Amino acid sequence: MTRYTHHVGGDARLVAMAHTVRRAVFIDEQGVTEAEEMDGKDGVATHIVVTDDSEPVATARFRFVEETTARIERVAVLSAYRGEGLGASVMETAESMIRERGATSAFLHGQLRVAEFYERLGYEAVGEQFEEAGIPHVEMVKPLD
Repeated sequence: MTRYTHHVGGDARLVAMAHTVRRAVFIDEQGVTEAEEMDGKDGVATHIVVTDDSEPVATARFRFVEETTARIERVAVLSAYRGEGLGASVMETAESMIRERGATSAFLHGQLRVAEFYERLGYEAVGEQFEEAGIPHVEMVKPLD
């Protein structure tokens, strides 16, 4: 039976595991450039990595942009693991930690093609669509109270 473990933090080993997933999904699969994906903000973020045994298979990161508002970013699940609830699981972990640290809202820039996924988690699109890394996105917000 497959066993998934959630890891949370910001140490170099965890960031490297997150990079493994992000490189496979965003750079190799979606064609985002290395410079755009590796944006230098990993050191100020908290990372969540889900492993299958010791292999990283899903990730997300978050960082506070205001005292009560956090931004969730870089949500990614390896293609072989999609449909197993791991995206929702990393989002739940992020939201729980954000709440514990005093945030009352979270926002993200969701790829338009997966906006429905975030809507199912309680996020609401705000504003017009825009492009990031050549991919259509929409800003989405969720109150956490």
